[in-house]
Amino acid sequence: MKPKVFLEFVEIKSLIASVLPFVLGSLYAIYNYHQVHLGYLVLFFIASSLFHMATNANDNYQDFLHAPRDAANQEFLKDTNVVGANQISIKQARTLTFGLGGISLILGLWLVSRTGWPLLWMGIYSYAVGYFYAGGPKPISSGPFGEFFSGFTMGFMIFWIAVYINTYDLAPITWQSTFNVLISAGLAIFAISNIMLANNICDMDEDIALGRHTIVSYLGKPVMLQVFAWSYIAGYICLMVAVWLGVLPKLSLLTLLSVIPVLKNTRQFMHKQVKRETFILAIKNASIICLSFVVFMSLGLII
Repeated sequence: MKPKVFLEFVEIKSLIASVLPFVLGSLYAIYNYHQVHLGYLVLFFIASSLFHMATNANDNYQDFLHAPRDAANQEFLKDTNVVGANQISIKQARTLTFGLGGISLILGLWLVSRTGWPLLWMGIYSYAVGYFYAGGPKPISSGPFGEFFSGFTMGFMIFWIAVYINTYDLAPITWQSTFNVLISAGLAIFAISNIMLANNICDMDEDIALGRHTIVSYLGKPVMLQVFAWSYIAGYICLMVAVWLGVLPKLSLLTLLSVIPVLKNTRQFMHKQVKRETFILAIKNASIICLSFVVFMSLGLII
């Protein structure tokens, strides 16, 4: 397989959705616990990145495998889906998917042996969501809870695991510490879940033709467009609450400056929802929000 096709198959551009929560979780651990286990952190980064690619590959592979073969879906099978468009064989797709996932699993289990059982349970949840997101008889991505699982798993779980790996030998997991991490990750959770929501809004007609019933098909575009806009507001509220609780540096509030470009992009998307033209705006919003968060949280740590 050519490198260009491989990178398209694993959707390498979407990797930022897991990289930024990883960075934010690491910064959170440094700010609140003044500790970092760099070696373990690097291994976790590699494992999570490989698994993210495996999940994307599985999504593309499963979509191609289970799409109806009638005349209405020929364009999707031959031109839209990366497997069909690049004539990737089922065997090759399966080998790459499980190969990437298998290496990630080996690294994850080694980290469990070094850091403790809590990481195992976090990992089991994450790997289960990663597979059943597109696999199994009723894939998560084809139902009404895709936005929740994508935002919660990447926005919160990656953030939380990064915190745990750095603090496993220093601080126990409690309800209070978990709540603090959840609130601190709220901005990333909502920004990432909106990527999935924007995708489903743009693909509503195609999804229905393919037998998918996402939340957009249940509640309709007008309602979900409002949810799309208000989700950003909810994320910014989480940021302010986390600073008020003292678990994020005060300079993190400068992340609120990202409201200006995010508002502009959101208005554009609400005016027009076309996959090839405006879906990218949700990715831009998530990147702007999380990068701003990383920059201003880092400044808060330094100052």
